[in-house]
Amino acid sequence: MKKTEQKHRVLILGASGYIGNAIYKELSPYFRTFGTYNTPKKEFESNKQFFQYNVEQDDVYEVLEVCKPSIIISALRGDFNAQTIAHQHIAEYALAFGSKIIFLSSANAFDAYSQYPSYELDKTLSHSVYGHFKIKIENMLLRLPKKQAAILRLPMVFGPNCPRIQEIKQLISDKESVEIFPNLIMNVTLDKKITQQIHYIINRDKSGVFHLGSTDLVHHDEFIKDIVTSITEGEVLLKHVFTTNEDRYLAVLPKFNKLPKHLQITSEKVLEELQK
Repeated sequence: MKKTEQKHRVLILGASGYIGNAIYKELSPYFRTFGTYNTPKKEFESNKQFFQYNVEQDDVYEVLEVCKPSIIISALRGDFNAQTIAHQHIAEYALAFGSKIIFLSSANAFDAYSQYPSYELDKTLSHSVYGHFKIKIENMLLRLPKKQAAILRLPMVFGPNCPRIQEIKQLISDKESVEIFPNLIMNVTLDKKITQQIHYIINRDKSGVFHLGSTDLVHHDEFIKDIVTSITEGEVLLKHVFTTNEDRYLAVLPKFNKLPKHLQITSEKVLEELQK
């Protein structure tokens, strides 16, 4: 085990969620890793590294003081106002103790732009409440000393048991229609690829803005059809949703802060993993 991998104390806020838990499983063999969960569940209550934390009711400072993390990974979900206050406290803690914050942001930070994909240095602009919230937290963290923040903008995240796949399977099972967006051009990624990328960012002490999407673009309707085909050979109802008559981009492409080749991914590779 590398010495660099032992020195960090990592706290994952939202470690009981789909992506947060995948990150916990990747990092816990290498670092002293703690996590928070909201809804009581036996596996989290019995894990001494996990702390119950409700973003709307609890003060995140209490968790921070117990864990004393050198790395704080935010994969929180929940009320946006409560999350904003929590991130203000996290930023204050990081400033006081020199911790690094790794924030999981979203392609939605660019959802007001529709005519082209977005790169790391592009100005953020959103029309959605979710996108606005992500931008607000990003801007807060970008005011920290550069080495203390890594902002990871994610596109649609897939994995064999991810919520999106579960939902598609449920819709197929209930003989309900699966929504596809024919005019949406996007990129995608894989849960386990994100966890490897985060591990690398910690090990190499990387900071700044990262776009962790596939290096190529796909149409939403074609990608979802490929997934549906891999799940069932039967007839599936598809509901075409047209939000615009033009092609619309919602893609975060890496250009300036590229990770090594083995940590990059293509949409084809994502599909391969889903079909295993």
